[in-house]
Amino acid sequence: MPETTAMPRTSKQSRQWLTGLILLALLLVLIWWFWPGKPQAPAGGRWRDGGPVPVRVATVTQGDFPVELKALGTVTAFNTVNVRSRVEGELVKLLFEDGQRVKAGDLLAVIDPRPYEVALQQAQGAQQENQAQLHNAESDLARYRGLYAEDSIAKQTLDTQQALVNQYRGALKSNQAAVAEARLNLDFTQVRAPISGRLGLRQVDLGNLVNSGDALPLVVITQTLPISLMFTLPEAELPAVLLQFRTGQTLRVEAWDRSEKRQLAEGQLDSLDNLIDTATGTVKLKARFENAEELLFPNQFVNVRLLVETREQALLIPAAALQFGARGTFVYVIDEQDKVQVRPVVAGPSNGQVTLIEEGVVAGERLVLEGTDRLRDGSAVEVVVEGQAPNAQQTNARIPKDA
Repeated sequence: MPETTAMPRTSKQSRQWLTGLILLALLLVLIWWFWPGKPQAPAGGRWRDGGPVPVRVATVTQGDFPVELKALGTVTAFNTVNVRSRVEGELVKLLFEDGQRVKAGDLLAVIDPRPYEVALQQAQGAQQENQAQLHNAESDLARYRGLYAEDSIAKQTLDTQQALVNQYRGALKSNQAAVAEARLNLDFTQVRAPISGRLGLRQVDLGNLVNSGDALPLVVITQTLPISLMFTLPEAELPAVLLQFRTGQTLRVEAWDRSEKRQLAEGQLDSLDNLIDTATGTVKLKARFENAEELLFPNQFVNVRLLVETREQALLIPAAALQFGARGTFVYVIDEQDKVQVRPVVAGPSNGQVTLIEEGVVAGERLVLEGTDRLRDGSAVEVVVEGQAPNAQQTNARIPKDA
């Protein structure tokens, strides 16, 4: 009985050992496969460990770098006027075309002037009547003064006549104001452009009755020469702008289309808001554009580039050459022996394609641009020229014979 029970136990232990060895082998294969130092294989085979890694390089250059801040902005008319009638009446003439450019003072429309001509005549008639009464009262006052001097009339009669003269003089001033008001209303029947600009689409037709309280204006005039651009910047970028703006520097502002492929206009920063929006953490800025070609249109959305300063003779590298790690930013520098050195750098502003380096590199040094995945400090590299495949002999040397 003891011998028959020992054999199954030994067989079970052997199977457990075999399973453990298989799992250990699989674990070692996985570790080897995902090991960071394992070299990548080119198409058609595998590289032998220790072979140079093909990379593309870029050179550190030196030149002027414009420091620009980018934002989204909305074009706004420098001035906008809703042209309305200031008097009530029938619209009898429209003297403009939709979209026409006008100057201040140009006649746009005419409202039926006949009722206001009649009102002016009535006011002028009342004025003439009061003028005649005043003239007669002043003549009587002159005679009363002579009679009073001869002690022929009482002082009360003279005072009464003086009061009557003053009454007529006051009435005449009211008549003059009524005449001026009637003449002003008559002038208002001719609707003129208050500012220079471009007209929109007309909102009324001939024959309509118009009034100053109408919901729709006759037409809208927008001043597009010059024109404004409103945009916002984060509060973190505000100090750099204020440092230049408050010292009297002219900051250039460029307006680009939505795809940022075409520059529409160039202007300058005009003003800043006096507070930061606490909800968004941004501040509003306003730029002014002469807009001579009228490529900027009111309410148009554009991409804004604000030139804060130009760094002269700065160290510049392609943005793709800058690497990011746990210890900060760094680059792979290639020495004369075609080996890489991991070098920390201090990165400055970037425009997405070129990055300014404050310190860490010198002009003329070669940096790894592509092929950084398997690089380590001291790794050997093979520099590949743009449009050229890696060296065939070196590639074959890294491929096993049985590949």
